[in-house]
Amino acid sequence: MQGSIYVAISSQVALERRLTTLADNVANANTTGFRATEIKFNEVLADTGVADVSFVNQGNEFLNTSNGGLNATGNQLDFAIRGEAWFMIETPTGNMLTRDGRFTITDAGQLVNINGYPVLDPGEAPIQLDPAGTPPKAGRDGGLTQDGNRIGAVGLFQADLSQGYQRQSALGIVPAIPPEPMVDAGSAGLLQGYLEESNVNPVAEMSTLIMVTRAFENASAMMKSTEDVFKEAIRTLGSGR
Repeated sequence: MQGSIYVAISSQVALERRLTTLADNVANANTTGFRATEIKFNEVLADTGVADVSFVNQGNEFLNTSNGGLNATGNQLDFAIRGEAWFMIETPTGNMLTRDGRFTITDAGQLVNINGYPVLDPGEAPIQLDPAGTPPKAGRDGGLTQDGNRIGAVGLFQADLSQGYQRQSALGIVPAIPPEPMVDAGSAGLLQGYLEESNVNPVAEMSTLIMVTRAFENASAMMKSTEDVFKEAIRTLGSGR
């Protein structure tokens, strides 16, 4: 009987983690460039001496890499990426990757994101523009021209997330393996005047949220039922003395 309690506990731990990711996904359904978090769970077998008991592990998180929809803004400082690549932003805690292309130019001519952090070029250096010049034009490879002259490039980076990553708020991620500048311009490209929407499907996420909540409640009910059986057994054995 004890095995059923441990199975239920492992299930609740996994379901609670899934509930957390689903709630975060739903909360960011309208966040520009947000990529949904998914979890893959695996079966774990334990030899109890009598029979193998099947548990579920806590799961491994990964990002849903499907592109979000495109929203045409007409703003020449809004950018979106089609394909598997990332912008790189310099933050006070280190460089961060993001798909959020809401950029502006400071009075000093530096290209920054919505939080005022510098946008980096392929060499991971801040991008400097002419604040008095015409709005920059961007090519598919990220190259920037202003007043007919090439003045730099928006860095497009590839990231290997197989060894994990950390969320940096809802705006981006920090991969465990350092990202590298994209060298194959055919695999991804920059679009000017567009923003990428979140790739979260709110209807699907809410449906899954309801299913996971019910599963969590069922695991709780199973644990209570098992506890009741233990209590009854203790009372029966105790009264037989």
